[in-house]
Amino acid sequence: MTEGARTSAWVVEQPGPIDSGPLRRHERHVPAPGPYELLVEVAVCGVCRTDLHLAEGDLPPRRPNCTPGHQVVGRVRGTGSAVRDFSEGDRVGAAWLAGTCGECRYCRTGRENLCPRSRYTGWDLDGGYAGFMLADARYAYRLPDGWSDEEAAPLLCAGIIGYRALQRAELPPGGRLGVYGFGASAHLTAQLAVARGSAVHVITRSPAAQRLALELGAASAGSGAPPEPMDAAILFAPVGDLVPVALEALDRGGTLSVAGVHLTGIPALDYERHLYQERTVRSVTANTREDGRAYLAEVARLRPTVQLARYPMDRADEALADLAAGRITGVAVLIPEGSGR
Repeated sequence: MTEGARTSAWVVEQPGPIDSGPLRRHERHVPAPGPYELLVEVAVCGVCRTDLHLAEGDLPPRRPNCTPGHQVVGRVRGTGSAVRDFSEGDRVGAAWLAGTCGECRYCRTGRENLCPRSRYTGWDLDGGYAGFMLADARYAYRLPDGWSDEEAAPLLCAGIIGYRALQRAELPPGGRLGVYGFGASAHLTAQLAVARGSAVHVITRSPAAQRLALELGAASAGSGAPPEPMDAAILFAPVGDLVPVALEALDRGGTLSVAGVHLTGIPALDYERHLYQERTVRSVTANTREDGRAYLAEVARLRPTVQLARYPMDRADEALADLAAGRITGVAVLIPEGSGR
């Protein structure tokens, strides 16, 4: 890059309700990569509900004027002195997990997602709502061949975190899975469970999401209780009131996996109705790099449908507003300006 080059980036200036305009566009210098870093020219960035939580203050800001975005597909335009696995021009994916200490007991036992010093793209570090960003090469991904940039971007969070949530739910082979909420992550995860031979029952209030769920192979889709007891369930909607609802719909020995980074308050649970008969509720915290590699390898074989809503980069604030209002079916992606929608 030319020394002194500048780029445009969205930043969270003052967290607050999305209609108050917490996202603002700034001009900044294109950063120079450190020893282990890649300079990435952003091609596409997925829009995640976590970005909305950051903009609205549900996630406390960790740095001022942070640029959101952690489902990034781009091209390497510069490499640090210690980078060996990527070269200029390579296509690369940057995801939510941006760094860990590598030394704590969690990192040393394959649980790096629990590292107390973990860092996250678009929260601790500037993310992909920008023309350029930095990514640690040790946490970046090579992406499956045959996927467009737009299709690949949502795999990097919506896909990976859904994969981990499904693993945490311990769905038995051929089991019955309840999916609460049907947005970006859920529509990819449901297809993964169907491909593995499970019956998926989707619970969502959105008629458009219900239709999409059935098109993608769900056994049922509606706004009420699933038609049969569930062996496992995943809560994607960030609504704590649904925790007892989902637990009560579980069969004996079933597990509820809560996939979100943010959840509203959970009502009091009744032991007999919600937890007895060895029902379990488990949280999901980020993901490991091994989760990412395993998921990308599996979807390279299965090739799920990615339902896309496209927004030019200069309309990122509109994309978050539409996400907040429930106007997006599937997953939104930010594409280059002038590409249309």
